[in-house]
Amino acid sequence: MSDSEITYTLYVQADPARVWQALTEPAFTRRYWGLSFETDWAVGSTMDWVERGARTSDPEQVVLDCVPHRRLSYTWHTFTPQWAASAGVSEELLAELAQERRTKVTYEIEPVGDTLARLTILHEGFEPGGTLIGLCARSWPMLASSLKTLLETGAPLPEPGRDSAQGHGGYEAYGG
Repeated sequence: MSDSEITYTLYVQADPARVWQALTEPAFTRRYWGLSFETDWAVGSTMDWVERGARTSDPEQVVLDCVPHRRLSYTWHTFTPQWAASAGVSEELLAELAQERRTKVTYEIEPVGDTLARLTILHEGFEPGGTLIGLCARSWPMLASSLKTLLETGAPLPEPGRDSAQGHGGYEAYGG
């Protein structure tokens, strides 16, 4: 991790196609993340984030790169009052997040032998020393571990204080 990016690499006992499915299919993302993406995954397409009944849409929230089973990249999140209300985010924190520039997430998926995949998550473009990088640095390890656990065992990690079937979305995932 630097002051403007987070890199996280993990090895998953699953083939790249299964990891891809976990990153892109709503039935998977809801289980380990607590949200789903509504998009066709074509480069340039917008992405709606659907979390706890709140839909976050923005014309700049788009797919940047998409090579199935290998690479996926998109702009990170639009922080709206509706999202904040559904996630339990204070007006003060929302105002801080809204002042920071939009970031970018890239997933690289590589086969490792016949039964493993290496997943590298690069989240970049943060404001150095900003609020968002601190929140994301706390959330990515749990999120990635829950994705790995779901693929390897069939169940995501339980989130403290929540029903594990709901996944790890929302403000709690940010360490709030």
